[in-house]
Amino acid sequence: MPERSRVARAGFVAGRFGEFPARWQAGLQEQFARIPRSPFGPSEEELRANVAGEASANAALTIHDAELAELGELGTDHSDNEAPRDLTAAAFFDVDNTLVQGASIVHFARGLAARKYFKTSDLVDVAWKQVKFRVTGKENTSDMNSGREKALSFIAGRETAELAALGEEIYDEIIADKIWPGTRALAQMHLDAGQQVWLVTATPVELANVIAKRLGLTGALGTVAESVDGKFTGRLVGDILHGLGKAHAVRTLAIREGLNLKRCTAYSDSHNDVPMLSLVGTAVAINPDSDLREVAKNRGWEIRDFRTGRKAAKIGVPTALALGAAGGAVAAAVARHREH
Repeated sequence: MPERSRVARAGFVAGRFGEFPARWQAGLQEQFARIPRSPFGPSEEELRANVAGEASANAALTIHDAELAELGELGTDHSDNEAPRDLTAAAFFDVDNTLVQGASIVHFARGLAARKYFKTSDLVDVAWKQVKFRVTGKENTSDMNSGREKALSFIAGRETAELAALGEEIYDEIIADKIWPGTRALAQMHLDAGQQVWLVTATPVELANVIAKRLGLTGALGTVAESVDGKFTGRLVGDILHGLGKAHAVRTLAIREGLNLKRCTAYSDSHNDVPMLSLVGTAVAINPDSDLREVAKNRGWEIRDFRTGRKAAKIGVPTALALGAAGGAVAAAVARHREH
């Protein structure tokens, strides 16, 4: 992965995982007030999605670089020990019901409730809203807003390092056993081909990164909560990362990393992720809801379902995906051979 220059990081402030954009600390309302509004321009929801997407991409890359720096890998040549890298292709995985059985934020909330960080009634409320979303397949604005406010009130004033540490404990206790083996195999296929593999989720980036680290993936794009001096302020940067925000995050990361989106692959279970799925050359519906299944059929996207033994037995590794990954690995190996 190309190292970003110090100049490109100018204007960032120190945080638990590295630097976060200082310009975002002024507050969202001030940001929106400075943007010329036009009846033909983007809505406030779209602006929030764009801010959330850019924040997510910046946070993901900052965290990833900080972790590499801790391992002493930045600027170090491991060409003799690594598989050939496919530098222009990547895979993007939604998390909830795509990689993890159920909602990751509910699993994390269970662990926090067990540690008395909030009331069990709050957990029931979060779980009920997730059930409504899974049944209807549609996000309720009121539910999202109240859930966001409750989550932000909980983390306000807490240290970012504390949330990350708790996330690691809760992953090992609850989430590790809820990873879909079929989806994990697909992620490994891309890793074996020398491609980057990123999670893309509405779950807070600190927690999403825990899942990525535990699975050996490149990193995670997630919701960014504003922090100052290592503590959460109780405000989001933009909005929860979903829908258009996910698409903008993927697009932003692709630009920063020099990825060719036509050579990239995206996976999701939800029709809300159609904007992200539509960005890439290969879109795959994993355990799809009814609306996404219909979209996938109409657009000729692959459909993979790991929810029942009967269906899972028929799946294996999708031929087109396997060929694409193999082709990328061969191309990278050829390029590497020429370099030597």
